[in-house]
This record gives sequence, structure tokens and C-alpha cells, in this order.
Amino acid sequence: MNTHQVIQPIDGNYPEGVAVVIGGSGGIGKGICLELARRGARVALSYRSNALAAQQTINDVEALGSSAEAFALELSSLEQVGAALADIQARHHRIHTLIFAAGADITMTYVGNIDPAEWQQTINGELNGFFHVIKATLPLMRQTGGGSIVAITTAGLDRHPPLDILSTAPKAGIEALMKGIAREEGRYNIRANCVAPGVIDGGLFERLKPQVKPEFIEAMKRNTALKRFGTINEVASVAAFLTTPAAAYVTGQHLCVDGGYSV
Repeated sequence: MNTHQVIQPIDGNYPEGVAVVIGGSGGIGKGICLELARRGARVALSYRSNALAAQQTINDVEALGSSAEAFALELSSLEQVGAALADIQARHHRIHTLIFAAGADITMTYVGNIDPAEWQQTINGELNGFFHVIKATLPLMRQTGGGSIVAITTAGLDRHPPLDILSTAPKAGIEALMKGIAREEGRYNIRANCVAPGVIDGGLFERLKPQVKPEFIEAMKRNTALKRFGTINEVASVAAFLTTPAAAYVTGQHLCVDGGYSV
């Protein structure tokens, strides 16, 4: 049963076109899709294999009075990524927003224990996947007056969380690319910002919990200034804000949504 309240969209946030959410089928990605819809955007979301979860996100977006579509995407394929985004641009005439919220299931381990095969797989799927997405998107945004790009990274780049290097390493590369985009593409009215969550209840964190001891989780909570973990909605609202006219003069930023973990 759908429990999302029907909310009237906030008018005037977006031009004609569509917001693309890479990894929008669950967790933080789904929350972002819903928040964009609440703010009046039409949404196109990608998923890798869970078509059922993607369809549920579509249903929940439509329950908010907006429209959505989903498309399967293998981020490691530059050709597939380029074809998918070109098709979306052709049908919607403009991609005004791109949010990269894809993340891999990883092994929680120390740097010295990383499996080289998992390292290669993680870098190829996440960092190279992000490069493929921006390589395809930047020319499309330049052609249609610019847009906003937001990458969901991690507050672990500000304060290293032990065992989480397979998450933080690819996101460090993503953040470096985002700074380059902000500096080089501003002339085309393209903005690029990163939202760096701390530990968030829901999504990927729920799948990683079994890999660590309960006392490790409690220690992370104690090390957070607000003494609690965040919610998907708290991350989604910040990410969506950065795509709106209210943030029109904000680019090249790294914004932690971490309850003070990085302080």
C-alpha cells in the first residue's frame, strides 16, 4: 500500500525537461526521486537489475502528482550510457538535472585487506561509471542551456571511517571530477555540487550492517554530534535543493549531511 502523501508540486523550480537520477530505484536514490517530484520535476531513473523496485519508485512518484520513467543501465558500458541519455534528451528535449546516486555493495574491510578483484570491480562500476555518465551528459546540457549536476558521495572523505575504504576511494575520484566540472563547465551554465551523507538509516547501510559488530555501529553514532543517524529524506531534501533556482549561485561545493560526524 502506498503511504506517500499527495503534495502539490512547488511551481517554478525547473524548466521544461526531465531530471535524471542514476541509481534511483531504492534507498537514497528513491528518496531523491520523490523529493524532485514534490518540487515539480519529471523524473527518469536508472536501475541496474531490480526492475520491481524501479517500478515501485515510479508508482510513488506518480502518487505525488508527477511523472516518472525507469530504464535499465549498466554503468560500466560507455556506449549503453550514452545511448540511454541521448534517448532521454531526444524525447524530453532537455536534461536539466542529473543526480548520481549509484553505489556498490562492498566488503567492509581495512585497506590492507582489500581484494584486488573487488577493488577493480568497484572502481569500474562506480568511478568509471560516473565518468561515463558525465561524458554523455555534459554535451547534452551544453546544447540546451546548462543544468545542475549533483553527486551523492560520503562524509567519510572528511573523517575517515575504518573499514569503509571501498566506498570512500571511488567517491574521492568522483569529487575530483565534480570540482573539474564546476570550474570548467560554469561558462555553459552547468553547476556541479556534491552531497556527502554520513550514516543514513535505510538503503545501502541496512545491507552493510551484518558485516560489522553492533558496538562499531554504536561508536559511529556516539561520534556524531547529533547522536543519531540521518534519514533518507534529510539527504534527499539537500540534494534536491541544490538543483533549484534557490541554489543558482552555488557550484563546486561539498556539503556534508552527516549530523556533525565530520566535525
